[in-house]
Amino acid sequence: MFTFTLRRLLFAIPTLLVISFIIFALLDLAPNDPTGDLPLTIPPEVRLQIRASLGLDQPFFIRYMYWLQQFFINEPLNIIEKLTGWQFGDGNRMRVLSWATRSPVVDLIVQRLPQTLWVVGLAYLFGILIAIPIGVISAYRQYSIFDQLGTFVSMVGYSVPTFFTGVLLIVVFSSYLQWFPSVYDTNLEVRDLSSFIAQVKQMILPVGVLALYNASQITRFVRASMLDNLHQDYVRTARAKGVKEKAVLLVHVLRNSLIPVVTVIALGVPTIFSGAIITEQIFRVNGLGQLLIIAVQGADIPLVQTLTFIFAVLIVLFNLIADVLYGILDPRIRYD
Repeated sequence: MFTFTLRRLLFAIPTLLVISFIIFALLDLAPNDPTGDLPLTIPPEVRLQIRASLGLDQPFFIRYMYWLQQFFINEPLNIIEKLTGWQFGDGNRMRVLSWATRSPVVDLIVQRLPQTLWVVGLAYLFGILIAIPIGVISAYRQYSIFDQLGTFVSMVGYSVPTFFTGVLLIVVFSSYLQWFPSVYDTNLEVRDLSSFIAQVKQMILPVGVLALYNASQITRFVRASMLDNLHQDYVRTARAKGVKEKAVLLVHVLRNSLIPVVTVIALGVPTIFSGAIITEQIFRVNGLGQLLIIAVQGADIPLVQTLTFIFAVLIVLFNLIADVLYGILDPRIRYD
């Protein structure tokens, strides 16, 4: 297993380099201009000076190498300095800067990351906790009323887009019943019981929308995997030996059924960090999804490049984690 993991990590390096080059090239070829939103009264020579200050007067390959140095060397060194207090060099190294705010892109991401993790992360966790028992019971009681109801809800939750579900919940619970706020207040600080209750209330709608979507997707995998294992020979053998039905279901069937489900869950973890773009826009959650939308609308190419590449890194990383977990859970798989 260690050899396989090390080999995959080494293979991930050229993979990520190729991905970074493709992302950088595609966004560089996109028809955008950082001076496009400036007033028309600005002289052309001033526009050329602005482009030169952003480094756009350099050839494509030089700008790409600068970005690699800033992202893979300068930014990690800056993070290490902040965490440890050590000093590497003079500390005035060039970082990846946003065209719109002239602030370091990593700092902008760090500011938005907690909101995304709170909302999207909790929604994913609740979705898993809801999906597994529903999928297990639906498979064990196949074609029962519970199974049919659970299948119907999961199909609706997975098929209906989150922007429709979000708007529907806002209309019902915010406008009509006025139970929960429709806008997520990012500036709210939890200091006492009342502020904690306010924080919980404003998280219910966005977390509920995303949890329904995640649970609907995972429930289908759990149910299908459980049905596939319930009819295997080892289940009939365990029952013939007099093993209690609860032990057969939860120890034998569920453990083997969770092998492909864990893979699906692990591959879905990067979506926590990438944010829920549509849901964050609906509820005004100041997270990474909204940050990406703002960057795209403002043609902030360094911010879009960095965010997109970080999402790609997370996908490659959690693909590796999913493969490792698959080998740990299934003793029949040997990578070495």
